[in-house]
Amino acid sequence: MELLFTSILLGIGLAMDCLAVSFAVGAHQKTSRIKAAFILALFFGGFQGGMTVLGWLLGTGFADFISEYDHWVAFGLLFIIGGKMVYEGVQDGEEETAPDVFNLVAVLILAIATSIDALAVGLSFAFLQIFPIIPAIIIGIISGIFATAGVYTGGRLGHLLGRRVDIVGGIILVLIGLRILLEHTVWNGTGL
Repeated sequence: MELLFTSILLGIGLAMDCLAVSFAVGAHQKTSRIKAAFILALFFGGFQGGMTVLGWLLGTGFADFISEYDHWVAFGLLFIIGGKMVYEGVQDGEEETAPDVFNLVAVLILAIATSIDALAVGLSFAFLQIFPIIPAIIIGIISGIFATAGVYTGGRLGHLLGRRVDIVGGIILVLIGLRILLEHTVWNGTGL
């Protein structure tokens, strides 16, 4: 029962990144919101659960190498994507078209960037000798639910915010990346 409760809390914590990204996507998605929500829920939930299992698998032999670089990868990906969103948000000109959530490469990058923390959770499962399948399923389902909620919430509130959503969404992504970096370097005492 304790593992179930812990898995739910982990799922909620890990899903916050998915919620933020999905909100930004939903704010721009003018058509096919159902498809966008389905795609993001599938990819974000799948990657969150899959990265948890992958982290556990890697944790049996490569934990030191993975944990040394995962935060830099997450920060770099989120900084690039977020910086691009901020740049596009401050540009003068016509309203941008909706981001192409149906672009496989873009969705894969976002799914990987938002699931790096799940990899770290999987590593911790390996160290604690916890079999990760049930927690990974719970984490994936919660992430999928949050991604769907983000698309629909962003769709409703995005019209009120207009182009500022690009700026806000980009800043959120950069801050998430910075938080991941600081959690793995400064705040855990290892230094930069």
